Amino acid sequence: MFFQAIIVGTILFLIVRFIRERQQIVKIAKHFGGPKPLPVIGNLLEFNTDIPGIFETGIRLLKIHGPDTFFWGLFNLYLLVVSSPKNVEKVLLAKNAQKSLLYTFLEPWLRTGLLLSSGEKWFQRRRILTPAFHFKILEQFVAVFNKETDVMVANLRKHVDQQEFDIYSYVTLMALDSICETSMGISVNAQNDPDNDYVKNVKSMSVLFLQRIFDPLVATPILYELIHPRAYKQRRIVQELHNFTDSVIAERRKQLQPNGEKRHNFNQSDENLYSKQKMTFLDLLLSVNVDDEPLDDLEIREEVDTFMFEGHDTTTSGISFTIYELARNQHVQDRIYEEIVSILGKNYREAELTYQVLQDFKYLEMAIKEALRLYPSVPFIGRHLTEDTELDGITLPAGVEILVAIYMIHRNPEVFPDPERYDPERFSEDAESKRGPYDYIPFSAGARNCIGQRFAMLEMKVAIIKLISNYRILPGESLQQFRVRTDLVIRPHTGVAVKLMERV
Repeated sequence: MFFQAIIVGTILFLIVRFIRERQQIVKIAKHFGGPKPLPVIGNLLEFNTDIPGIFETGIRLLKIHGPDTFFWGLFNLYLLVVSSPKNVEKVLLAKNAQKSLLYTFLEPWLRTGLLLSSGEKWFQRRRILTPAFHFKILEQFVAVFNKETDVMVANLRKHVDQQEFDIYSYVTLMALDSICETSMGISVNAQNDPDNDYVKNVKSMSVLFLQRIFDPLVATPILYELIHPRAYKQRRIVQELHNFTDSVIAERRKQLQPNGEKRHNFNQSDENLYSKQKMTFLDLLLSVNVDDEPLDDLEIREEVDTFMFEGHDTTTSGISFTIYELARNQHVQDRIYEEIVSILGKNYREAELTYQVLQDFKYLEMAIKEALRLYPSVPFIGRHLTEDTELDGITLPAGVEILVAIYMIHRNPEVFPDPERYDPERFSEDAESKRGPYDYIPFSAGARNCIGQRFAMLEMKVAIIKLISNYRILPGESLQQFRVRTDLVIRPHTGVAVKLMERV
């Protein structure tokens, strides 16, 4: 009888708690509005479609229900999507907000590097890693971008005056080669050896992440890890990725030690750090002290892996969607070509693209920014509230999952009239000065904005300049069926179909 009473009491307690939580959630849902939910399953049936259809459905519902929209999941699970500037600002500036649940799916690979860490560890790592993006180090990275883009341009030559093809796959391999060399100082030769094990494993992790987002076991990570066959595959791939990074770290540590490599204490300012030749992201991590202690191999690995993950998919997206828009807007492509000739001269194909020279490409930068407006590489940013937070006159309890819809922020017709139209002039100095700080945030905003945004912009500029210098990019026939999908990064669902003509 005693144990029966305990069981009955526990069930009653859980029912009462469920009802109280439900009442609180219903109040929040009514305040913000959103699609009408079904019992138990909420709005999940709305998203019973193919992968790009899930993205399209989400955008359609946001357009119908307004900038801040409430979605129901199973039982009491829910999600608030915000895109109004005032609420976006509050969420992105919230001091104690953490990355959302979806990001934890990456922890087996990235552990708690800069992307996934929080609190004091995040502040410390951000301080350590900021010097890696000092302009004198970025100057060295530009040389890598030149070299790897030249390989891509050469590999594309076989498509000149031929049928349409998918350029997205070429950009992906170029970006992967670039990030491997700038982060680890090694060449995986992905562009000429796409079957390389490391290349395949990085691609596989992106696919596994996408599959897990839409898996029914998403809300029960323990069950996923225990019984799902993809969890076994993921563990094997993660181990191979870690083994590769560990071997690179060990080899580079050996190379640095005999040379009496100086360690740099990041509690102090040391301009000599930036004069080091051919410094990679890994070199910087191997040469720092934090509170008079060097980083151990595990700490270094999680940051190198994070840089690898964040640094190739995002730039691939930015370059590819810019190509997509330039193929569809030949007048913009012509203006970029004219800018290339005016800045680099008649021998523009052989001219060296340096950090300083790239700063002169103002119209190109406007064109890239406009592509990032329409297709921000990270279209949604997830946040998990760790304390009660007031939004729009109502208090959200700690534990709420929020998505900041950058894709929708960039399509606000009050800020960007005729928002679906591609128009680089939106980013003239005069036009930019009239917008608020949260009207355009392709690299996020607040303390956790993208640390590598200058790195990304330089790589995108080099890629577009070299492509337009050599080829006129034309739209392929199937570009009319263009659709996008998203996991953490927005992607063309079936690639970017283009044709190439040689420039003479």
